[in-house]
Amino acid sequence: MADDTELDRALEAAHLPALIAAMVHLTGDAGWLRPEWTPVYTPLSRGDTGLADDVQADIRARAKAVIAPYLAGGSVRTPSPDTPTLRKMMDFVAGAPIPETYADFLIDELAIAGKSSKDPQFDQPKLKDAARQLKVLVIGAGMSGLLAGIRLSQAGVPFEIVESNPDVGGTWLVNTYPGCRVDNSNHMYSYSFEPNHGWPQHFSPQPELLKYFRGVAAKYDLKKHIRFETKVESLTWDEARSTWRVELKGRDGRGETVEANAVVTAVGQLNKPRIPQIEGVGTFEGPAFHSAEWRHDVELAGKRVAVIGTGASAYQFVPEIAPKVETLKVFQRTAPWGLPVPHYHEDVPEGMKWLLEHIPYYDKWYRFWLFWMTTEGFLPMVKADAGWNGPSTAVGAENLMLREMAAAALAAQVEDRPDLLPNVVPTYPVGGKRAVLDNGVWIGALKRPNVELITQAITRITPKGVVTADGVEHEVDVLIYGTGFTASKFLSGLTVTGRAGRELHDVWAGDARAYLGMSVPGFPNFFMIYGPNTNIVVNGSIIFFSECSVRYIVGALRLLAESGAKAIEVKRGVHDDFNVRVDTANKGWAWGSEGVSSWYKNEFGRVSQNWPFGLIDYWR
Repeated sequence: MADDTELDRALEAAHLPALIAAMVHLTGDAGWLRPEWTPVYTPLSRGDTGLADDVQADIRARAKAVIAPYLAGGSVRTPSPDTPTLRKMMDFVAGAPIPETYADFLIDELAIAGKSSKDPQFDQPKLKDAARQLKVLVIGAGMSGLLAGIRLSQAGVPFEIVESNPDVGGTWLVNTYPGCRVDNSNHMYSYSFEPNHGWPQHFSPQPELLKYFRGVAAKYDLKKHIRFETKVESLTWDEARSTWRVELKGRDGRGETVEANAVVTAVGQLNKPRIPQIEGVGTFEGPAFHSAEWRHDVELAGKRVAVIGTGASAYQFVPEIAPKVETLKVFQRTAPWGLPVPHYHEDVPEGMKWLLEHIPYYDKWYRFWLFWMTTEGFLPMVKADAGWNGPSTAVGAENLMLREMAAAALAAQVEDRPDLLPNVVPTYPVGGKRAVLDNGVWIGALKRPNVELITQAITRITPKGVVTADGVEHEVDVLIYGTGFTASKFLSGLTVTGRAGRELHDVWAGDARAYLGMSVPGFPNFFMIYGPNTNIVVNGSIIFFSECSVRYIVGALRLLAESGAKAIEVKRGVHDDFNVRVDTANKGWAWGSEGVSSWYKNEFGRVSQNWPFGLIDYWR
């Protein structure tokens, strides 16, 4: 039990609206939801409520008077308030009335009773028996693959996971560059049913994320289902037997054929590093590597280093290596939008961890606040206004407001270096490309005397360095590519042959499409997680999308088990109609606007990555 001082310290770190909601559970009294205590939030903050200091102190004192007796052996008065009370609590924590259309969606995500629609519903004995007759092959043991394994295990469906790496974790195993971390709040970037109250930072670094996924794999005993260091070479649908024939290759190079009723790919979109098509690539005589394949054996201290690219990865590793190297030349084609998040590198206070662990339902409501604030909160700010005739640097009135806020935050950081201003404030609309979270370390690195930001186009790579359009050869010792991934080349390296011998990549012809990002006509019992048009830009956590996808996939398997059918696939008309709606909707956002190029678009200029609707739409 916490002593008086420890409890005071914990309450100082509390997110007060979540604490107040927890008090409703502990006391059974909805009177805690006082109108005068309703928060007024500051965008992108830690949860500043706008309440006066004396009001905050009063709330903490009242909460302490409830918590102390509870810790001494009290009980929770209202584990699950009735729906009207829950709705009031949701509105209060959100700081404003939540539209009724979101109520069932948010109540499901809140999961006060510990259950949600995402839990497999395989309860009847006959269904359980039928489920045991299935076999599912999952490709990938990253975040989505582990999730699929957990849900299939809970449903009683036999499964096997094939993973090319020697351990679980996916992107958080492979990406080990300095400064690698998540750009989504950790208390939301975790499975909804597996909270971690011990996250050390609000946006934790790669080792902590890998530790989390390893821990989840251990808790659910998933490794016994995983073949590590094994590659899937090809998948072929056997029409006569309604099974997938899967060719595997182990680390010893030996091949093996296995069969499965259904296949789920969980290989992600950002797993194949992209090396730019620049003349002379491969001729550099020194160490050259992509950030996703970081060479820890290459000592950077005291070296002349070049970084090509200023996307999300470079934004993280450049500030880490800048103090160590002799000189750093950063080659930028397009400046990234940095959204001001001052606490991006900050630790979670110990008092906050204590509250999450010890105060009933506080963790639920804190996560709910994070979830709602990023569910659709920023979407209006990246929406294109019909007939917009404002500046081309924005796509609408709210987008312009967001631009001005972000631009002012960036400009304030270079008041002492006005030469940098034109090169750190982008000219394209916010949301047109992936934005990053900015706490000042990026521009701080660019302002160092040993760092040079170069915006001249690169014309070629030489054995000694990089040549730019002005004819200057920049000689360096180490070359690092921070140039992203081949995101639009879905399932590259994997041959998938469906009905009538048609290969998936031939069907796509470079323009990957799927129904709900998961299924393609002519490929029965074949599902993708984080497939085409399931990336999200400014609203929420990709883990939420994966949880919705896995719920759908397990539901499809349940249909097979219940009906005794051998195969399930999407109808062509449904698939095509869905993609027409997706393409039309994507044009209405900053990322779909003309003149903006990014990895969100494929070689045809179509947005093949992004989900153009709300999170609620995918959930439904």
